[in-house]
Amino acid sequence: MSDQSPARNPFEPGFEQLPDTLPIFPLSGVLLLPGGKLPLNVFEPRYLAMVFDALAGHRMIGMVQPLQPGGYAGDGLPTDDGRPPVHKVGCAGRIVSFNETEDGRLLLALSGVCRFEIVRELDLAQGGYRRVSSVFSPYRADLDHADPIHGGGAVELDRDRLMAGLAAFFRTRNLSTDWDALKQAADANLVSSLSMVLPFGPAEKQALLEAADSTARAKLLVAFLEMAAFGQPSEPTTGKTN
Repeated sequence: MSDQSPARNPFEPGFEQLPDTLPIFPLSGVLLLPGGKLPLNVFEPRYLAMVFDALAGHRMIGMVQPLQPGGYAGDGLPTDDGRPPVHKVGCAGRIVSFNETEDGRLLLALSGVCRFEIVRELDLAQGGYRRVSSVFSPYRADLDHADPIHGGGAVELDRDRLMAGLAAFFRTRNLSTDWDALKQAADANLVSSLSMVLPFGPAEKQALLEAADSTARAKLLVAFLEMAAFGQPSEPTTGKTN
């Protein structure tokens, strides 16, 4: 039996490889976290162009939420200049797989890499999609999720309280889940997965994204579950993608 630590995924970019310019994909109510996996259904011409350009380069797309939910396909309400304003913090995802469909769509899987801050928005790319100047340095620790040597993804979690809140949340919405799978999931994976897939509203999703670290996110997740279970339900997330 080897005593060596697991190797870092060779396809995961290092900090120095993160791009200064990112295409962005505004989508309300959709959350990508470092280490998480996000499926996307892409069909709009500008976003098809974005995917093809990303595949030809660093393979990364910045997932962001618009400040005002709504708009065409959930990409936000436009302002006078035609561009819906977006939150300053998003998460870069790397395209890890894609499939073409017979009706002209692309089915993608994004793997969350690192959160970023938007410095400024750039001119539209030739394909018509939006681009930003990005800075990753405030969230450099996000890369630890892919680095088992440094214990990436370590999280302090009150698991009993989380499961109790989740059970109450599901009861109030008549939802079901595979409880055995949840019980077997590692703490960090459980927090990330639930944060991404549970039907919280856009404001809650953004708060989970901007949490200082995994432990802060875990506490926030439990609080949202308990508030939602015993208060007003959060707005459902949109099922559309562009």
